[in-house]
Amino acid sequence: MIVCQTIEALRLERAKIVGAVGFVPTMGYLHEGHLELVRRAAAENDAVVVSIFVNPTQFGPNEDFSAYPRDLERDLAMLSAFPELIVFTPSAEAMYPQDFQTYVQVERLSQGLEGERRPGHFRGVATVVAKLFNIVQPQRAYFGQKDAQQLAVIRQMVRDLAFPIAIVGVPTVRAADGLALSSRNSYLTPEERAAAPVLYRALCAARARYEAGERDAEALRATMRAVLEAEPLAQVDYVSVAEAETLRECEGTLSGAVLLSMAVRIGRARLIDNLTLGTDRHFC
Repeated sequence: MIVCQTIEALRLERAKIVGAVGFVPTMGYLHEGHLELVRRAAAENDAVVVSIFVNPTQFGPNEDFSAYPRDLERDLAMLSAFPELIVFTPSAEAMYPQDFQTYVQVERLSQGLEGERRPGHFRGVATVVAKLFNIVQPQRAYFGQKDAQQLAVIRQMVRDLAFPIAIVGVPTVRAADGLALSSRNSYLTPEERAAAPVLYRALCAARARYEAGERDAEALRATMRAVLEAEPLAQVDYVSVAEAETLRECEGTLSGAVLLSMAVRIGRARLIDNLTLGTDRHFC
């Protein structure tokens, strides 16, 4: 495993690679979901680059940038199982040097859901991912389907800006009780952790109604909301039933692929999760 702390060092290592490069961008504090991305990238490419960078521009002024868990030594130990890996750990000063002025904004797909509640979040995501793509020059990049809107935004950016990169969405990795793995799960107390699978239960309840023939969008939203509101520790930010491809909120009778998604605060942790209905293709 090679660790590169600067853009220049990463580019020197990148120049030595013959064949396809898979790229896994992360903010660190890795878990099994991240490792699944790395395994997928390793299986499909000749070399793999993993970045670890807590990106300040995707956090709002009252969000958890300072508190976001960081443990580079732990992360590198987890990645040591992949001996051929290149790990890129740039500083904020390298990624956003003095007088940095250029940002990437994916307009419509950034506006609803997470984008509505976290203004500027997807501008920060798109900007840092575009810069990382330019530095790493991968053939494929791997993102978890848990962050459905992020995946849609990155795919749109790649199409619009003609990046020669295939974006691969990898299914959400869950704990045995259904909780989607997330670095922010580390914020949960034992009591809160026991409550957190309510997100997946709410999604599954709506999926069961859909599979039983329910096609009214508001009925599915109400189903999810009812399950969440029965959990005293859950504070619902939003529940959504949206078109899977456009992320436009659905009204009335559903047709085509549908994305069920939600954001719920449990204690200090703001958790998100989603499922896709009505298609074999993975949008979430």
